[in-house]
Amino acid sequence: MVWTSIKRVIKAGAVNFYRNGFVSLSSVFIMTITLFVIGGVIFLSATLSASLEEIKSKVDVNVYFQTSASEEEITALKGILLRLPEVKDVEYISREQALENFKKRHENDELTLQALEELPDNPLGAVLNIRAKEPSEYEGIANFLKSENALSSGSTPIIDEVNYYDHKTAIDRLSNIIRSAQTLGLALAFLLVVVSISIAFNTIRLAIYISREEIGVMRLVGASDKYIRGPFVVSGVLYGVSAALITLALFYPLTYYLGDSTEDFFSGLNVFRYYTLHFGEFFLIIAGSGIALGAVSSFLAVRRYLNV
Repeated sequence: MVWTSIKRVIKAGAVNFYRNGFVSLSSVFIMTITLFVIGGVIFLSATLSASLEEIKSKVDVNVYFQTSASEEEITALKGILLRLPEVKDVEYISREQALENFKKRHENDELTLQALEELPDNPLGAVLNIRAKEPSEYEGIANFLKSENALSSGSTPIIDEVNYYDHKTAIDRLSNIIRSAQTLGLALAFLLVVVSISIAFNTIRLAIYISREEIGVMRLVGASDKYIRGPFVVSGVLYGVSAALITLALFYPLTYYLGDSTEDFFSGLNVFRYYTLHFGEFFLIIAGSGIALGAVSSFLAVRRYLNV
């Protein structure tokens, strides 16, 4: 008996979906826009994250050591830094490598190279390049390094200079930009999704309004609320499924067309490759959102007509 009622509800919902062709098409169109916005928010989040990660990867703190500092002391300090929760990576550059890098940077400056050759010894010390997980954490690392000047060879400090304080203004500005971009992105995404869902909800209410007389007749003959709601919820689910399939199909040629451009502009993120690699996640999010939006909107929209 229960299974028979379920089949009748599903059949009635499918009939409503196909019978109200123009209204169904309008509902699917609006929901496609809604789901397209949701998908666009996912792409926006991915591109923003890739861009911010690229910017963060270019920021570091350099620790310059005294020429008297031994490799063992520097390696020991590197090990301590790597155990800090704020530190993402530490790169060691030896005195010899630092000298080679200096020569490459000044290969067209003959006067500087000539002066360097006249020196009896390598004037450059080793360097540690430190990358933090977040730009806001560099200050804590710099303060830690300042205290680590106690590490010494005899009574001589091994750390010559930490350049964080030279870059502090730029790092603080970057931290503010990242926080503002993330906040703005979330706010914009939330606003677009709310607006789209509101439009879709009202469109489905219009579809149900057209069937208000039918709802009234069903109510008069003693149909239960669940039985009245059922076909409209099924129709809403069909709106969502149709809109999800259209949205997923539209994203394929669009991301393919934009793939190379986004790879050049957004730090190597190819949106087409990202879409194909994460298609399963996209399918679940878009299809799930469409089904939930259609079912919930229909369930709520039909409620006002149950007292007819």
